[in-house]
Amino acid sequence: MTVTTPAGFRSAGIAVGLKSTGKPDLALVVNDGPERASAVVFTSNRAQANPILWSRKVAAEGAARAVVLNSGGANCFTGDFGYETTRLTAEAVASALTAEGGDTVDAEAVLVCSTGLIGAGDQAFRDKIVNNVPALAAALAADDTTAPAAILTTDSVEKTAVHEGAGWTIGAMAKGAGMLAPGLATMLVVITTDALLDDEALDRALRRATDVSFDRLDSDGCMSTNDQVTLLASGASGVTPDENEFAVALAGVCEDLSAQLQADAEGASHDIDIEVRGAASVEDAVEVGRSVARNNLFKAAIFGNDPNWGRVLAAIGTTDAAFDPYQVDVSFNGVRLCHAGGPDRPVTECDLTPRRTRVEIELFAGTHAATIRTNDLTHDYVHENSAYSS
Repeated sequence: MTVTTPAGFRSAGIAVGLKSTGKPDLALVVNDGPERASAVVFTSNRAQANPILWSRKVAAEGAARAVVLNSGGANCFTGDFGYETTRLTAEAVASALTAEGGDTVDAEAVLVCSTGLIGAGDQAFRDKIVNNVPALAAALAADDTTAPAAILTTDSVEKTAVHEGAGWTIGAMAKGAGMLAPGLATMLVVITTDALLDDEALDRALRRATDVSFDRLDSDGCMSTNDQVTLLASGASGVTPDENEFAVALAGVCEDLSAQLQADAEGASHDIDIEVRGAASVEDAVEVGRSVARNNLFKAAIFGNDPNWGRVLAAIGTTDAAFDPYQVDVSFNGVRLCHAGGPDRPVTECDLTPRRTRVEIELFAGTHAATIRTNDLTHDYVHENSAYSS
């Protein structure tokens, strides 16, 4: 169940010494065709890592052949040297794939992704990646299961998903446990499909899918500099699915991965789904849900198993969404504690000890809804991120 489940793909993951643990830290996914369509979305953070700058150029040209990913260093804010490292990495992959025989592969057809500490990317970092690309390419296999582990940083588990369509398949892998906040993408994700679709159809489907999945995961309000979601299509199935059917399936895969990312968020003890209903628009519902997801007082209350609905009302009152705060209902885990902006039931009737937590906000302002995924604010989160440094 990974990126090689669809036909026409190979992948590999190896250890090259970027991680002090000796665990796998370099991965490669290759589209062997016969078709090579692609779509990519990137972080909207203005501070962008060198791999993002490179991959934007590759994506603009279309027909991406492969994506190489490293953990153990973000290669961000490393200047011209870092960009040159990215270019050399792409060239090394292109050279290795060309050496396999067949057609010539250009470096401009190789997407590059990096994850890890910002500022990491010196000569040793470059050498460990570029010098080991031939070994990585030699390890490529159509039944590979090693790539998902090689892209992890503070993650505790691998994250993969598969959808079986009518004669076509989608496979995916993801990493992400911190810096999870929206910006077209919120982590490193590679999605593959053997469906026969062109670049434009893939782009429409991917943006539709990320809008309702990764863009609604707001674990800690921190947007990364390296976020990228890549979708590659080989056409190896020979089947062209209905575009809407494919888009729905792709959204399901992305929502599955989003939930896995939420469940593995750094230090979290609660996975919180904030469902906003009765909004005047989807945009209002998202804004209201996100205001709660990013409210540290609310998140700290959930960590303490306190269904503090007052903090919910205080958070949504900061938005520009259309609603009357004195008509709002708020429920925690199915227990309505606030009705029409006032107390409804004793908070003692609500149990927040389970990890899965659901907050429902009824605005009574329209017919639209949206769900934002987040986590609580814990001692472990603060400790882990204070210890994770250069």
